[in-house]
Amino acid sequence: MTTPARPQHAPLEQFPIVDDCLVVGGAPLPRLAAQVGQTPFYAYDRGALTRRVRELRVALPPEIALHYAMKANPMPAVVQHMAGLVDGLDVASGGELRVALDTGIDPRHISFAGPGKSDADLAGAIAAGIVLNVESRGELERLAGIGQQLKLRPQVALRINPDFELKSSGMKMGGGPKQFGIDAEIAPDVLARLAQLEVDFHGFHIFSGSQNLKAAALREAHEKTFALALRLAAHAPTPLRTLNIGGGFGIPYFPGEERLDLQAVGDGLRTLLPDVLRALPGVQIVIELGRYLVGEAGVYVSRVIERKQSRGRTYLVTDGGLHHHLSASGNFGQVIRKNYPVVIGNRVWRGPRETASVVGPLCTPLDLLADQMDLAQAGPGDLVAVLQSGAYGLSASPGAFLSHPAALEVLVGRRD
Repeated sequence: MTTPARPQHAPLEQFPIVDDCLVVGGAPLPRLAAQVGQTPFYAYDRGALTRRVRELRVALPPEIALHYAMKANPMPAVVQHMAGLVDGLDVASGGELRVALDTGIDPRHISFAGPGKSDADLAGAIAAGIVLNVESRGELERLAGIGQQLKLRPQVALRINPDFELKSSGMKMGGGPKQFGIDAEIAPDVLARLAQLEVDFHGFHIFSGSQNLKAAALREAHEKTFALALRLAAHAPTPLRTLNIGGGFGIPYFPGEERLDLQAVGDGLRTLLPDVLRALPGVQIVIELGRYLVGEAGVYVSRVIERKQSRGRTYLVTDGGLHHHLSASGNFGQVIRKNYPVVIGNRVWRGPRETASVVGPLCTPLDLLADQMDLAQAGPGDLVAVLQSGAYGLSASPGAFLSHPAALEVLVGRRD
């Protein structure tokens, strides 16, 4: 009986391999590590970021505005670069807002979403003149009061918790009870109240899920999103200026996953948009993406400290781990742990190979970056590279855990 082959990771070609070394930002990984001066570190490739935006511009209808959701990667240098490529920025905290404003982008093209905005967050956003995506009745009342105190008219959109979800998504952000947004069924009442307040209404933000690799599921979600927006627009105090339909575009992380058919997503939107734009003349349709824009442009690099054998298994013990990259350890949303794509960055394919696990220096069995993976044989001094690491990496990890040194972040490569 033949043992079935293990499913493989999707081909990842964003980083070339030259002389058996991973090349990031034009530099072979050993040279880049010497340039950074320490491991562990994250490196983000400018060229890969720029190419991804260009791919989206070609695939999506020209009527679509493209926004970068900073929560995926708020590194200031990355945000600065993205601000020159996209049409707007979306923030999820007062800290992210300050980084966004530092880019010099027009504040009218910045929006702020997220539950639990403090009064200080609301005041800062109102003073800056950005659009606040309102998550609840209470938040609407608070921001209107703060606007009166500041003698400024808040710019607002309603974030809607839809009565549907994005099928096959990695994380459900809408449908059912949620801390996010205003339930669709009570939105007409909230819009009626909004009409009585001194606020400037822009439109809706409707986001139903993230990390989706199925073009058909995204097409269905877009159909339902547009239908919901049209229903709610009938209750709006003024015509819609913006309609943010979220994002949800996924990237392949795990064995057996296939890439999203971006062209099919774009073709679906081209079919749907004419009717929407006729019904909502003058509206700007926004797609808000984070992971899809930056996730594949990043790599996390650690160095092997020790090669260890334990009861028939090989462990590569590195100076990096879950305190820097919680997602790759499997402890950020995975139900069943699966391996990110991992390679020995200074000897990707040549030479002997082995099955090994990559672990970090932390005193917990959860500190696992690769579990029984096929890797080039490695030892002390070799560089372990975790791909697909440009999104939800360092900023989504418990950096203070066990007080190990922090990882560095660098943006590398020339501007195209």
